[in-house]
Amino acid sequence: MRIGILTGGGDCPGLNAVIRAIVRRAKKSYNYEIIGILEGWLGLLNEKYVKLDREKVAGIVYRGGTVIKTSRTNPLNIDGGLEKIINNMDSAGINALIAVGGEDTLGVAKELHAKGVKVVGVPKTIDNDIYGTDYTFGFDTAVNIAMEAIDRVHTTAESHNRVMVVEVMGRHSGWIAIESGLAGGADVILIPEKPFDVNSVCEIIKKRHGEGKDFSIVVVAEGAKFKVKADEDGTFILQDTKKDAFGHVRLGGIGNVLAKEIEKRTGFESRVVILGYIQRGGSPTAFDRVLSTRFGVGAVELIEKGDFGKMVALKGNNIISIPLEEALSKIKTVPEKFYKVAEVFFG
Repeated sequence: MRIGILTGGGDCPGLNAVIRAIVRRAKKSYNYEIIGILEGWLGLLNEKYVKLDREKVAGIVYRGGTVIKTSRTNPLNIDGGLEKIINNMDSAGINALIAVGGEDTLGVAKELHAKGVKVVGVPKTIDNDIYGTDYTFGFDTAVNIAMEAIDRVHTTAESHNRVMVVEVMGRHSGWIAIESGLAGGADVILIPEKPFDVNSVCEIIKKRHGEGKDFSIVVVAEGAKFKVKADEDGTFILQDTKKDAFGHVRLGGIGNVLAKEIEKRTGFESRVVILGYIQRGGSPTAFDRVLSTRFGVGAVELIEKGDFGKMVALKGNNIISIPLEEALSKIKTVPEKFYKVAEVFFG
């Protein structure tokens, strides 16, 4: 059997560990041939492939990024895109496909499965927002990077009596913000699930400073919704209104806006740190390397069993599978109960 593998969407720590695990398991246990599809869905549209073997994946488990490259190409926006992918798979003799990516990449995989393509999915996103799995690989690395950054700005905040606003990734869910904020001892954590009133944030900071603390750390997810008035629903802060191939605008800048508002309303000197792409670059943590490896092995097992249209997932300490349709039915967000735990430490 010849299996194709592609990585789509943003790069993420752990992608190479997944690729390595798929190649090693497929070749050693079943003697399957693995074809790396270059640059995500774009590679299937343009027939850009590379043969992957043990030698090609040696020594990549600790490397960030993806050795088969990635892109944000959306075949659903291209006239006849899915049909071209199916034809190209047939021409290349690719019998089954493993799609590694987030909701956009897996959404294309779901549509291909509906057309009869033998496809399985591997969930990848540092936001940890894919439904049906306890964790996605890349998330643990991002949280640790953000936590280390928060640790470092503590010294600057304390030395200069400043409010430091740390902006982290998180479009629709605040998992990175809440876990890195809790671990880093943040005084306020703001997430997309709970639109925030800037006056309330300022009151927390003023109360803290009134109790003898002369600095504060605020962690905010890029997708947190900013309210100027308490009765508003809140709005995103955008870097750019231009949309990508999957219809997403570029978020970012909430940290700058928030820092200015805090300084204006409280009089406390405020600065912002925007972590951006640093969160998803570099080597994956041990947890992400192991999870990626288990996901890769699990994906090959699904193909061997002929269990297509599924996504591998982590439940407790077990690797399971769920239908792609179920995984894409909604976004996994931070529960209210979890946020209540974080609020205990505000101020």
